[in-house]
Amino acid sequence: MRFKTAVALVLLGLLTLLAGIGQKTIWAPSDTFTASVPADAAEAPLTVIDQNLRTAQGGTVKIKIEGDGNFLLVVGRPDDVDAWVGPTVHNTIMGVSEDNKSLQVEHTDGDATAPNPSGSDLWVSTENSSGELEYSWTPPADGEWSLLLASDGTKPAPSSISMTFPNDTSTPWAVPLMVIGGLLILAGVALLVVSARKRDGDGKGSLFARRARAKAEAKSTARLGMVSGGMFTAAVTALVMAGTGVAANAATTPAPPPATGSAAPEAAQTAAPVLLDAQFRRILEQVSSAADAGDAAKDAAKLAERVAGTELEVRTQNYKIRSQVGTYEARMPVRSTKLLTTVVTSDRTWPRSVLAVTQGEGNVVPQLLTLVQPSPRENYKLTETTPLQPGTTFPAIGREGTDTLAANDKSGLLYSGEEALAGLADRLSNAESSFKDKLVEGASSPYIADTLSYQAEVVKSGENGNFSFTHKVVPESTVVFRTADGGALVLGRIDFAFDGTPKASGDKLTIGDDAAALAGGKETTSGMVLNFAESMAVYVPPAGSTDPIKLVAATRGLVGASFK
Repeated sequence: MRFKTAVALVLLGLLTLLAGIGQKTIWAPSDTFTASVPADAAEAPLTVIDQNLRTAQGGTVKIKIEGDGNFLLVVGRPDDVDAWVGPTVHNTIMGVSEDNKSLQVEHTDGDATAPNPSGSDLWVSTENSSGELEYSWTPPADGEWSLLLASDGTKPAPSSISMTFPNDTSTPWAVPLMVIGGLLILAGVALLVVSARKRDGDGKGSLFARRARAKAEAKSTARLGMVSGGMFTAAVTALVMAGTGVAANAATTPAPPPATGSAAPEAAQTAAPVLLDAQFRRILEQVSSAADAGDAAKDAAKLAERVAGTELEVRTQNYKIRSQVGTYEARMPVRSTKLLTTVVTSDRTWPRSVLAVTQGEGNVVPQLLTLVQPSPRENYKLTETTPLQPGTTFPAIGREGTDTLAANDKSGLLYSGEEALAGLADRLSNAESSFKDKLVEGASSPYIADTLSYQAEVVKSGENGNFSFTHKVVPESTVVFRTADGGALVLGRIDFAFDGTPKASGDKLTIGDDAAALAGGKETTSGMVLNFAESMAVYVPPAGSTDPIKLVAATRGLVGASFK
């Protein structure tokens, strides 16, 4: 009976050992698995690939897309992708089925079409393809990133999509089975030895023969012990140690969760800068090209795609004046070749404002460029170009994104943004302004002194007219960025009106050729108004500071002239 049990143990051990080895060889799981969009998935012009799919299995995810005609795949922050998709009907690839064969797709109804997503400033990168695209999904920077797939916003997006993920190749039972198999074999061999000795002990013979046989059996058992209890035990011990190591690793490094739609979402995305450096440079190049095209042709229509607000207004009038007055000075060109610094907000709501300080050919001094993105489906446009004041040190602002404040928000500041600009406007209008001692003036801020001197000279030399000057803040133009020292950089537009009325009946007022190009004449007996747009940037110290407000950048442009 013992013999049969021993043989059974050995056979069972061999089978168990082979089962463990098989899990590491012929039954080992594949390194990857591929899941596809079901054939019956609803069509939509846009398909969002959720960012959780990129990290659900660890490693690089490979995507294969097949479709008719041209299509594109773009990379953007999840909130940017969602904002751009907006109310449009779309599909969202959320996860992977439990059998790892199908991609889970959620369909959302909405508007039938969307604009073409190609060329949006929200995208960090764009892959254009025709017919087929194979794409390795790697993040362009830290943080969360989603994908958006589309044809042109009107046609259905390609629906033949498969994603290949790294697979969990762990075989937790392989080593335990090999260990158990080895122990069973060892137990069976030991039982065979015991069984054989028992049979020999029951035989007949002389005392001398039994003693001789006992000595022989002792030597044989010792040799067998060396083979089965030494070499084989060492092998089993090694397997046990290996199994212990695997168990320890499994305890400290849990396998990644399956990519299913019910998986717990990742932590909410932390505030990230609205533009990466590569995006900013691409946008700036396009803005510069549009400004160059408009300047060269003196055609404001060529500006429309990338210039808006104050800058579009000033340049449009500048072109009109220069078409009639050849000596009139052109607006300072917009250069992207020498980017000195950038200011990017981490406020992810719209409108979004960013700044660039650039210099290049035609820029006597560096100039501050203000770019604004009104909404997700609109691109950034240049709204202000403001030369820095001579000798000005641009305030330090974090390159990885900074806060923007509401114009009336005074938290941590000596003055709110609206208070600072209102004080500057009052100082420019009134030589005895209460803000006179709260602003840095003189050589480091010549704009203030030059403006006051110009206004005083006009009044003094205007024998035939009464003149007045007003500077008023345009509230909706104010943008406030927090600086590294806790202060703020405040930007905005001030409307400068120059009003003149003849002193006596029959007196005439004469305006310059530049204003005459907009007014339609040079002389008036009824009065005139000249309008300028002033682009301003001031630094406001943090609360508790005794430092004054400092004018960082300033310029003006003639935007209107009319007779009363």
